Amino acid sequence: MSDSTNCKLFIDGGWRPGGGGVDLPLLNPATGHELGRVAVASASDLEDALASAQAGLLQWSNTPAEERGALLIRAARILSDKIEIAAASLSAEQGKTLAEAKGEYARAVEMLEWNGVNAAKTSAPFSIDEKRVIIPEPVGVVAAFTPWNYPAVLNARKLGASLAAGCSVILKAAEETPSAGIYMIEALQEAGIPPGVVSLVFGHPPMISERLLASPVVRALSFTGSTPVGKQLAKMAAENLQRCVLELGGHSPVVVFEDADLAKAAWAISEYKFECAGQSCNAPSRILVARSIYREFLCKLVHAAEKIRVGAPDDPETDMGPMANARRIEAMERLTKDAVKRGAKVETGGERLDRPGFYWAPTILSNVHPESQVLHEEPFGPILTVAPFDTIEGAIEEANRSQYGLASYFFTGSPAIQEKMIRSLAAGAVSMNHLKGVSADAPNAGVKQSGYGYEGGLEGVRAFQNLKLVNGIKAASVS
Repeated sequence: MSDSTNCKLFIDGGWRPGGGGVDLPLLNPATGHELGRVAVASASDLEDALASAQAGLLQWSNTPAEERGALLIRAARILSDKIEIAAASLSAEQGKTLAEAKGEYARAVEMLEWNGVNAAKTSAPFSIDEKRVIIPEPVGVVAAFTPWNYPAVLNARKLGASLAAGCSVILKAAEETPSAGIYMIEALQEAGIPPGVVSLVFGHPPMISERLLASPVVRALSFTGSTPVGKQLAKMAAENLQRCVLELGGHSPVVVFEDADLAKAAWAISEYKFECAGQSCNAPSRILVARSIYREFLCKLVHAAEKIRVGAPDDPETDMGPMANARRIEAMERLTKDAVKRGAKVETGGERLDRPGFYWAPTILSNVHPESQVLHEEPFGPILTVAPFDTIEGAIEEANRSQYGLASYFFTGSPAIQEKMIRSLAAGAVSMNHLKGVSADAPNAGVKQSGYGYEGGLEGVRAFQNLKLVNGIKAASVS
């Protein structure tokens, strides 16, 4: 990898420092100490990235889809060979355990490979009838913005789909986790990506977004992050009618019914929740439990949470590392204090751990007042609330009460309850009797305030394509 203590920009096929000579500190969340420096893109850097992306688009969009796919597959294999060292860098920068970082990179490789294998299929013309054909064409230059919580997966998801579609991409990756963007670009570069087809920039997010989205060169925006920021970017994109794919915040409920395997449900919720220290939009945050089993389940969930071993991310015995930065610790303190002030009981955790770095104990709150901030604001950390419900209708109403609708989960063995829950939960993804991330072949999108537009699968590639309707021609006549 490029010098991990000096993270540079990648523009027009080459690595460079920021044009203004400014950089940012890169911190280790386990210690609070500086790991290195990250280049800050200047206005001139962004203009160069836009110009090179426009030039690269011409070549890449005219490259046969089979060749685009083959390059993505090569990049996936190159990245796969570097998982050990890439995961170590990610763990040091973000705070997730080394095992979690390796698992994330495995998923990133899967994302690149799936898009590579399916590039020709997703770009092939197809018939509506004997005289009408649809020709998929790349939408143009894509501006992609990724966060720090799952940077390897999200970089791969956005780059894989847009490159498979024939678009060039300017990737604005997270300054907190720069190595994930660097390893991804290096894999593509080693695989033979032409200059200008991909760019990587870091810096001041508002300035970068304003500059990129103000340019008519950019034809699509792909953003993963908070709902407030997503709304601001969507407003900017509206000026140039840039297409938007927005994966925004979440506040996922889990509904546990009387016939559920309580031990299995408690361990599954705890394991998935406290992965990445709860810093996931898909992580469960509000647990609703049938009243007759409420006390029993709460005890099992508390027991599972207290078994989570919090420690250094490079320690193989650690289950949960630190939070990514001081801002997240401040948010956990604020949400917990507000809930307790309104009458909530801290069943376990509820405090910052007394050690260097940004560590917060796995936390479970009960008796949480409906007006508590933690029930309305995405926690994005290791805090779970637990409450009883009396009827399935009441559970559904409470599960859907949030403004968010990214993911929902439930545990039951009843086919009738399963059908009702699947049809009633307002979420882009519903999972039954397990909790799991989204695979490369599945379309994923939020509803309500969790965003719009699909990532993953065929629909994820279509997000970066125009479907040109051609009348009076047969599909066999179009290559």
